[in-house]
Amino acid sequence: MRTEPAGYEPGTVLYDPATHRVGEYQDRSGPYALLRPLGGGREWQADPAAVRPATDRECLSASVHAVNGRTRAVPPDPDDLSRPPRPVPGCPACMRMAELREAARAVCDRSAETDANVLLRQHQRQEHRA
Repeated sequence: MRTEPAGYEPGTVLYDPATHRVGEYQDRSGPYALLRPLGGGREWQADPAAVRPATDRECLSASVHAVNGRTRAVPPDPDDLSRPPRPVPGCPACMRMAELREAARAVCDRSAETDANVLLRQHQRQEHRA
């Protein structure tokens, strides 16, 4: 097994005190050690003499941060036609069309449900886009 010049194998989880970050050792780049955040991301250069193996607590914290970064809620795209539009809170017209849609769903009238979605999208484009 090949040992890297910094004394670490690729994949070793290290703590970089200069950036207060935990990353996986990738390789050397000139005088620097290349580290990549757990879970992927942009590599950064670290001083190989300053990095140290990450503690269990630091590894856990960095892993949780990586998972949270992948699961953060992204607001739905209003032009995404695969999802029904959400009514704008406090808008009576939006609420009326959403109620029409729910009534159509209740009786399995997909045509009326689609019509309500189209009307709601048109209303949102005209009234709620900045």
